[in-house]
Amino acid sequence: MITPLIMLGLLALPLAMAKLAQLAGSDRVNFRTAGALGLVLLFLFTGVGHFIKTEAMAAMIPEAFPSRTALVQATGGLEILLGLAFLFRPLRRFAGLSAIALLLLFLPLNVYAAFAQVPLGGHAWGPLYLAIRIPLQVIILLWAYCFTVRAPE
Repeated sequence: MITPLIMLGLLALPLAMAKLAQLAGSDRVNFRTAGALGLVLLFLFTGVGHFIKTEAMAAMIPEAFPSRTALVQATGGLEILLGLAFLFRPLRRFAGLSAIALLLLFLPLNVYAAFAQVPLGGHAWGPLYLAIRIPLQVIILLWAYCFTVRAPE
């Protein structure tokens, strides 16, 4: 159950560092960029996880889907590409919209995995895990919207 905490930490770390830089007197702090860097760290972490825990993640996909292992690897590659896209300001809005779509597409798989009690990342807790997982995905979704999609104020 430590994975959601790691994910939140990676997401928030650059923003926390930007706030510390601001408190230290830096006038070159860009919170939108810091928020986007959090998405870089998060998506690289989760994308690499698809290659480290491939078989366990494949179990999160209903058996009716063909090539579950290849699907896990493909989505891992996609997450890594999205993470890298957040590094480039001209691509951030597109990457943010793509990340939001991906999070919405993954939500039913997390629901399935929780009900099937797949022994990965807390899903073995069953439906109770969704009380953690769904808010986490909403936080990531809102983070992507606020720092990459929404027009700057």
